Amino acid sequence: MYILRRLAYGILVMVLVVATITGIIFLAPVDPAQLTFGQRSDISTVKAKTAELGLDQPLYVQLGMYLSDISPLSVLTQTPENKRKYQAVPILDFGNGQVLVIKFPYLRESYQSGRPVTEILADAIPATALLAGTAMLLATILGLMFGVFAALKPHTWLDHLVSVISVFGYSLPSYVAAMFFALVFGYAFGNWTGLEIQGSLFVLSDFGEWQLHWRNLVLPALALGLRPVALITQLTRSAMLDVLTQDFVRTATAKGLSQRIVVVKHALRNALNPLVSAISGWFAALLTGAFFVENVFNFKGLGDATVNALLNFDIPVVLGCVLFTSAVFIVINLIADLLYAWLDPRVSVG
Repeated sequence: MYILRRLAYGILVMVLVVATITGIIFLAPVDPAQLTFGQRSDISTVKAKTAELGLDQPLYVQLGMYLSDISPLSVLTQTPENKRKYQAVPILDFGNGQVLVIKFPYLRESYQSGRPVTEILADAIPATALLAGTAMLLATILGLMFGVFAALKPHTWLDHLVSVISVFGYSLPSYVAAMFFALVFGYAFGNWTGLEIQGSLFVLSDFGEWQLHWRNLVLPALALGLRPVALITQLTRSAMLDVLTQDFVRTATAKGLSQRIVVVKHALRNALNPLVSAISGWFAALLTGAFFVENVFNFKGLGDATVNALLNFDIPVVLGCVLFTSAVFIVINLIADLLYAWLDPRVSVG
C-alpha cells in the first residue's frame, strides 16, 4: 500500500508539472508552427500546421490531449493515424470506432526534426546517466572516505583541511568548476593529461563511424561531482561524530573489536541514514541538472537536447525531458525511503 500511495502521489506531481509547463508554453509569445516552417512560410501553411498540432485549441483541451497521449490507459478512435502513432492493445470496444486500450506513453514527435521524442530521449539519456552515475559514484566514495577520516581525527589539521576544502567545493558552482577543469586540465596541461576541452562520449571518426571516447567523461564527471563530494564529506563527518559517541560503539570497542570493524560495521552503517537522502537527492539532481556542465564540454546528453529544444521552442521534446526529470525524482525518492527501512529497523514504511 505504501508503494502504491507514493506512486499515486508521483503521478499527481507529474500531472501538475505537465500542467505548469504547458501553461508557460501556452502563454509565451512564440508560435511553434511558425518556427517549424521558418519566418518565410505563408499564413495558410502555418494555420494548417497549427490545427494539425492542436495548438489552436484552448489550454485545457491541449492539456487533456497530452495527458491522454502519455497515459497508459486511453480511449482512442480506430484510425490508421492512431494505429501508426500508438502501440496499443485493445481492451474494450465501445462502438462507433471508440476503443479502450493499454498503450505505451506516446510523447509525440519533435516539431523541428519530426523524430519521435522517445528516440531523442533514448539517444540522450544514456550519456547523461553514465555521466551522472560516474560523478555520483566518485563523490560518494571520496565523500565517505574524507568524512570518516575527518571524524576519526576531530579538531586536527586533517579535519580542518577537509572542512576548508569541502566548504570551497560546495560554494563553487558546477559550471565554474567545469570551465576551470576544461581550461587547466584540457587546455593548459592537455598535452600531459591527454584530455580535451570539449568532446562527447561518442565521437564521429573521419571514416563516419561512431567511436567511444571514455576520456571525454573524466572532466565532466569531476566538475559535476565536486559539489556532492563536499556535501557528503560534511554530512559523513557530522553523522560519524554523533554515532562514535554512542554506547553501542563504546561497547563494541570494549569487546576488543578492531577499529576497522567498529567504524565500518557499527558506526558507518548507523550514520548512513542522512547520507541516503543526500546521495539520492543529488543523484537525481545530477542526472537531470547537468545542463551547464554538458554545454561547457559540448557533451551530447539530456542537457544538450533540452537546451536545444528550449531554444527552438520544441514543445514535445521539452515536455518529454521534463517528464523524465519528474519520473527520476519520484523513483529515486521512493528507493531512498525503502533504503531507510533497510538500514534502520526502527524506520517503517507502513
